[in-house]
Amino acid sequence: MAEQRVIIEMGMGNDLHGMDYTKACARAIEDALRHSSLPLFAVTGLSHEEMRVQVTVAVQEPDKVDVDALTAKLPRGRAEVRAVFGGLNVPAGGETIVMAQASVEAFLPDQIGAWRLKG
Repeated sequence: MAEQRVIIEMGMGNDLHGMDYTKACARAIEDALRHSSLPLFAVTGLSHEEMRVQVTVAVQEPDKVDVDALTAKLPRGRAEVRAVFGGLNVPAGGETIVMAQASVEAFLPDQIGAWRLKG
């Protein structure tokens, strides 16, 4: 079945001490989620379970990201997280600050003619 993207949000997160790539990615995802709201479900009666959530996080060492832990934290829909190369590692006084970016996308099955706004 064809899908329609109904939302895309971007976020940025970091870990100042510890070089924890998963923590930086979690903060980037949380940043993106704080910028979004999906009133679509309330006005259409659609279930959150119909939504597929695709998250892409970008850091300098994507193999160090625990994508399963990040997926488990997503609050709605059928989620998948993938880690790719990107972000920044910033040297800072003997430590490295990890900066991550996240893209959170939500997709629904094609809804043409399938629903109407509630009165």
